[in-house]
Amino acid sequence: MEYTTLGRTELNVSVASLGAGGGSALGLKQGKSEEHAANIVRKALDLGVNFLDTANAYGSEGAVGMAIKDVPRDQVVISTKHHGAWGGTVYSAEDVVAGLENSLRLLGTDYVDVFHLHGIAPKYIDHALSIVPHLLKEQEKGKIRYLGITESAPPDPRHISLTKALGEDCFDVIMFAFSLMNQNAREIIFPKTQEQNVGTMIMFAVRSLFSVPGRLQSDIQELVDNDELPDWFAETDDPLGFLVHEGGASSVMDACYRYARHEKGVDSVLFGTGDLDHLETNLASILAPPLPQEDLDKIVEYFGHLEGVGLDMPGRK
Repeated sequence: MEYTTLGRTELNVSVASLGAGGGSALGLKQGKSEEHAANIVRKALDLGVNFLDTANAYGSEGAVGMAIKDVPRDQVVISTKHHGAWGGTVYSAEDVVAGLENSLRLLGTDYVDVFHLHGIAPKYIDHALSIVPHLLKEQEKGKIRYLGITESAPPDPRHISLTKALGEDCFDVIMFAFSLMNQNAREIIFPKTQEQNVGTMIMFAVRSLFSVPGRLQSDIQELVDNDELPDWFAETDDPLGFLVHEGGASSVMDACYRYARHEKGVDSVLFGTGDLDHLETNLASILAPPLPQEDLDKIVEYFGHLEGVGLDMPGRK
């Protein structure tokens, strides 16, 4: 495993962070048991992953708590979250602090290393910022080490919420979407995080776009129909096949993880799975060398202008 310092925090984290949400939630969304989910976490820890990301909304905090019960607390970095607003419900500062208390209970710990305001859409960013003073009080009590914020990618393809949050400079860590077909964080976000030394967690490096059979082809066809990609992309069943070759990626998924991992300014790349074999495969990709420069140039040439591609929430087919 490779490790890095998470921005201006003192946290030494694995460059691969295990996500306990997404389309799998460690297998819980496929009906797997909490013990199965805990075993995914234990296997990741055995392989050197020390950075675990969950949230009260995922329903996986209990499984993470089960997995780390016998692990020395200073050997694992825990990130969790609470929505500031979601599904038409706006949560008060008191709601969020109560959520933090519940997360601590489920995780079986006295503190979390990073506590994020979760999935903040642009229309709720001012409300989210109003919660920060209340979280700073919890930080003073030792219940939170560092504050974070995550974007709601589908309604915010240009990272409006995080741009405003970075302008306030009150968050130590941010989580946002970046992938080989959604690259605009390179111009919008990374210059600011590097200037302020804010820690970065990359989500959506692989999502339904790349993992659901047929999804990539259908989205590529739509992009071709909208004159956003050349016609030849729709004339093949393997539109990203140019990345898979000797000396290049071993698969499209491998290319996705390697592309995100080696972008300048990236600290840790989130990956999620409910399958033990996929766990090792995903880790191998994140730890692999950068893609060849020729392939990187093609990715920017073909996809650098795209925005909002592959940012739908889990569940779309």
